[in-house]
Amino acid sequence: MAFLAHLLQIFTGFMGPLVILVIKQNSPFVKFHALQALMWQLCYMALFLCGFTFFFFAAFVGVFHEISRPHNPSMFPAFFLFFPLLWLFAVGGWVANVILGVVYGIKANRGEWAGYPIIGRWCLPKLAPGATSPSRP
Repeated sequence: MAFLAHLLQIFTGFMGPLVILVIKQNSPFVKFHALQALMWQLCYMALFLCGFTFFFFAAFVGVFHEISRPHNPSMFPAFFLFFPLLWLFAVGGWVANVILGVVYGIKANRGEWAGYPIIGRWCLPKLAPGATSPSRP
């Protein structure tokens, strides 16, 4: 089930880890992996929404700036500057999502208490109050 929590995050976003977290409340190992997959998905979704908000804000500012200057139109509006950056941001996030899901899914399948770089340090103390490192045996 811990493997599934990581694997399902690739395809279902936060819903797969959330369902596994709710179903397997009695297993600290599965709960740890499902919780960190869920936390990653929530952080990923927040970053993605912030990126899109910034992109649309920049696009609207660029359009309104062009409308306000009818005698001096630029040939390269801000939209065309920010679109490739948004695309790279989205693709990079998707690649990171797939890599994290596969790598930590394999580690969970092996029985390792492997934690994501930052999120694992937040999740483990909530499940095992005496633990300090996500790589405990």
